Amino acid sequence: MRVVLDTNVLVQSLIAAQGPANTIIGLALTRSFDLLVDPRIREEYEDVLARTRFGFHRSDVQHLLKRVELVSTRVIAAPLAGGSKGFPDLDDVLFLEVAVSGKAQALVTTNLRHFPASLRHGITVVTPLEFVQRFVHVG
Repeated sequence: MRVVLDTNVLVQSLIAAQGPANTIIGLALTRSFDLLVDPRIREEYEDVLARTRFGFHRSDVQHLLKRVELVSTRVIAAPLAGGSKGFPDLDDVLFLEVAVSGKAQALVTTNLRHFPASLRHGITVVTPLEFVQRFVHVG
């Protein structure tokens, strides 16, 4: 399975040691799915996780980013057919571009409203909880 993670999933995983986002990060780090990224996503991960408002320890952020770097699959993303018109948050378009270009089965985000159903290009967009419920098989 090929998956793109919005930055907010990494944020949630650092905030709460338990929960769906942390489960997803654990699965990514054990290569239970292919985590798709491009240089823009890597840069956003770094920029957002370094924000002082979150209060994350720098060592925790660096540790997570290094591990994500080791397990991720680089994608060369093309612009979306039809452009980015209609997206509520243009900063999030890059995640869908990577998902489409990388032929992802899912894009995981806490901001579903940033990815209107009519603009998803066939990509399944789910919350962390929905991802765990739909795609993670226990046992």
